[in-house]
Amino acid sequence: MSTAKFCLKLESPSVEDFLILRSKVGWGNLDALLAERSLSNSLFHVAIYHDDQLVGMGRVVGDGAMYFYIQDVVVEPSYQKLGIGAALMASIEDYLSNATTQGATIGLLAAHGKEAFYSRYGYILRPNDVLGHGMCKFK
Repeated sequence: MSTAKFCLKLESPSVEDFLILRSKVGWGNLDALLAERSLSNSLFHVAIYHDDQLVGMGRVVGDGAMYFYIQDVVVEPSYQKLGIGAALMASIEDYLSNATTQGATIGLLAAHGKEAFYSRYGYILRPNDVLGHGMCKFK
């Protein structure tokens, strides 16, 4: 019988673990120094480990006042459909409920096909009758 355990931590994963998890979901290579700077400038982190292996994570970036962006919500493919994404989002939503006030905007860029997952938490698709298309630029 396995004694493997899941552990949720409200801290940044190591840069190495972050880069490995990104590669497992096909997000491509990223410079370690860039990843380190990005992680250290985040407002909030949540990570889930199976034993000592990072299997899921999410974070919030932004200015900490008006703008908050949910970023890098990712679950290792072999651990998907186990509720890990929901646990990550529950932690993120808890953080946001305490960190945001009236007038704040919370945004995210959903991976293609994952929009319904975020809709469960009240995020709306763009475009709609009020908002235009969301846009981004990759460098």
